Amino acid sequence: MKIVIHPAVEPDRLAALAEAAPEAEFVNARDEAEAISAMPGADAVLGKLTPEMLDRADRLRWVQTFTASLEHYIFPALVEHPCTLTNMRGLFGDVIADQVMGYVLCFSRNLHTYIRQQQERRYEPVGGEEARVSFASGPGTVNAMDRATIFLPGATMGVVGFGAIGREIARRAMAFGITVSAVDRFPERCPSVEGVTEVWPIEKLPSLLAQSDFVVIAAPHTPETAGLFNAETIGRMRRSSYLINIGRGAIVVLDDLVAALRSGTIAGAALDVFEIEPLPADHPLWGFPNVIITPHTAGYSPAVAPRHLAVLTANLRRFVKGEPLANVVEKSLWF
Repeated sequence: MKIVIHPAVEPDRLAALAEAAPEAEFVNARDEAEAISAMPGADAVLGKLTPEMLDRADRLRWVQTFTASLEHYIFPALVEHPCTLTNMRGLFGDVIADQVMGYVLCFSRNLHTYIRQQQERRYEPVGGEEARVSFASGPGTVNAMDRATIFLPGATMGVVGFGAIGREIARRAMAFGITVSAVDRFPERCPSVEGVTEVWPIEKLPSLLAQSDFVVIAAPHTPETAGLFNAETIGRMRRSSYLINIGRGAIVVLDDLVAALRSGTIAGAALDVFEIEPLPADHPLWGFPNVIITPHTAGYSPAVAPRHLAVLTANLRRFVKGEPLANVVEKSLWF
């Protein structure tokens, strides 16, 4: 059995893979040219299969990607090829959900604003002149300082895409008392999560947007989701709501988001992924005080690398034994 790895993995990872399948011949390709030349006779590819590699394949049966997202892996010939494609979904749900709740807490308690004010050495409550008066007089009746916060047990969240990541976001949000609903392209496939109000089909997205204080995009990039959040979609959100995207950058049309922020169509946004990465230094999004920008970091954690290797080795053992593989992708759907 011959297995091509592209791009090459570190020696310790290669050793772990060899231990999982001692009978296999591994080609840890240093570059694409080496991977292409190794494809004749290859049974499997771990990592990225390119069209040129597939052209040289004569008995390829399995491709295991190194990522959960597939937009940079899928191409027409691969969709048509009979090989099985598996990905890395399921590794990042809790890690990304933590980052989402970080955004939510910032917006609900104005922490993003106070961090900026700290840099300016400015000791001032959010809420304008009325808030300054309230701050001086102390707590009492509901005032501007109260209204400048969001009480999470009274808040609503709409999750767009209810896969492993979306479900973890829902669990964490509900722990803060937030009422959660979701939409998904295949709601009938989504495992139930206790406490989630509803999982609607994607056609009900307008209803979800109209009722949500926080709209969280946790969907994959597919031909159907590219540009889904355009001017019309964002315009269906509440003026008091926040858009959070930890899904894929191609889902949100940034020019339309900038226009919505300028017009006050929505209250703010938190973005970890963008149509263009890295986000150009002169992009207008950098200038909005009600926008949180993170550089595609939501999936990073020391917990991820061991999980990643565990999926690789477990699926490799299954493949060698002829057992069903985990994380099989519907190639035509991109997930």
